Order: sequence, then structure tokens, then C-alpha cells
Amino acid sequence: MSEEIRKKKFPQFKSEFAEVNNIKLHYIKAGPENGKLIVFLHGFPQFWYMWRDQLLDFSKNYLAVAPDMRGYNLSSKPEEIEQYQPQHIVEDLRALVEEYFGRKKFILVGHDWGGVIAFPFANSYPELVEKLIIINAPHPNTFGKLISNNEDQQSSSQYILFFRQKNEKGYIAEGVLSANDYKMLFDIVVNSEMEFDEEDRQMYRNAWSQPGSLTGGLNYYRAGGLRPPSQGEEISGLTDEQLEANPLMINVPTLVIWGEKDTALTVHNLKGLDEFIPDLTIKRIPEGSHWVINEQPDKINSMIRDFL
Repeated sequence: MSEEIRKKKFPQFKSEFAEVNNIKLHYIKAGPENGKLIVFLHGFPQFWYMWRDQLLDFSKNYLAVAPDMRGYNLSSKPEEIEQYQPQHIVEDLRALVEEYFGRKKFILVGHDWGGVIAFPFANSYPELVEKLIIINAPHPNTFGKLISNNEDQQSSSQYILFFRQKNEKGYIAEGVLSANDYKMLFDIVVNSEMEFDEEDRQMYRNAWSQPGSLTGGLNYYRAGGLRPPSQGEEISGLTDEQLEANPLMINVPTLVIWGEKDTALTVHNLKGLDEFIPDLTIKRIPEGSHWVINEQPDKINSMIRDFL
């Protein structure tokens, strides 16, 4: 079903698989093979399809690629939770770009968890990243401080505790999120500001119903130390000392786009970013939510193009 919808709506998109870092990554690509490479990384609970408007636009003069991150949709879904720690996903991307596509430079765009992965990638491999674009995704150092000390962000991040919660049968989030035809997930990712039809809905339904797909996406939250304090706890999973001992410096030109009506990631995440990103441009979209990419695709595309 997904293949038919993709071929009907986006005949120029190619669906392919790459064997990298001991897993299989599914990706969509469009544009000239010899064009400059631009890679789009999605977050939770999305998959490559969230970038459809960007793939259409940037494929005019770039080789535009949007992978399904490990754990999602048609990509491999390792069972061990530790396989979803950022360093493994960073290596997935490095192998995809450097070994599979054979590129020495590329442009990296990340949203939500895609941005959370893009930051350590740019820190580890600055020589590969020509420019970095982050859209509503927190820098680990600033987010770590907020989640320890900022009541607004702690309150906005309570869902992380739910994603990590277990009962005697195991994790509970999968059952809740998939109930009633994925109603909660659709309520999260779709709003009246977007163009979203029944075929789009079917694409998401197909992605979420892939065996192990919800668990794969949720494992990003379960593998990491960043979470709000549980009841009665003084601090979150990481202390200020741990964060300060590991400053994630980003030494590539970086654009951060922020929809200011994000209910999961507060605008406090922008404060202090310049300590870690010397070459930083911030663009705010006051009326944009966490899903501003799908609400205002043309504005997002023009902001990215202006930066490039």
C-alpha cells in the first residue's frame, strides 16, 4: 500500500536500502546523482515521509536523501535497547554518507531525534558536515540543564517518563499509542495547520504497524540518560557535572529553526546555544509548533535555502 501511494504521489522518489554499520537502512532519494548531498533525519514518531515537501524542493538541485532511522518503518530494528544510544545512530549516518554514498561533504538537516543525533554527528565528524540545520531539536548540553533545573521543560518532558514506564508485562507505551487505530499518535503529529489527507494517514499507519516499529522509536528515549526527574527525585538522569565534563561543541555553520509553540521543547532551549555553536544563526517561527516542517513547508524550505 505504501509503495503504491508513494509511486502515485511522488513518482520521482526512489526507495532503496543500504547495508551499513551491521544493519539495513531504508531511505528515499530524489535528485541528480552527482548533485551535492543533503540528508534529512526525522524524529519520533515520524519516518522519511515527514520530509516529502523538502525532498520535492531540494531534489531540484541536490541529491536529497531521507532515511528511516534505525528502529523505524522499513529499517532494521535491533532488539537491544542499548543499540539505540546516539553513538550507534551517528555511525549509521557516517557509514551511509561516507561508505555507501562515497561523499566527503554533505549538508545535514535534523528534526526532533534527528537533530539530537545530528549534534553529536557534527561534533564527531565536523569535516563531513558542510552545514548543519536543526529544526526544533535540543542540544544535549542545554537540554540536560533545562531538564534538571527548569520547571517548564520538566513539565513539558513528562511524556519521556511515560515512554520509559513498565508494568509486570513490560513497557506500556506501545499499547497506549497504538490503541484505536493509533489515535494518540495521529493526535500528536497531525493538526489543522497541515495539509494531511487520507493517503498521508495511510502512509503513517503502514509505518507504525511495521513489526517492532513503535518499540524501535521509543527505544531512543529508553536508551538515553536525558529525562525529567521522577517523582521525589532531585535531578534527572544526568548531573550538571556530567554535562559540563562533556561539552558538545559544534564547529560547523549551523542554522537552528524553532517553532515557538512547541509544547514538548520550550524556547528556553535556544538560550546558551551560542556557547556550544560559535557559528550560529537562529530563526524563530512564532506561530509554528513542534511540527512546523509540515505546517509551513515553504517557509522552512526558504529558510534552509537562504542559509545554504
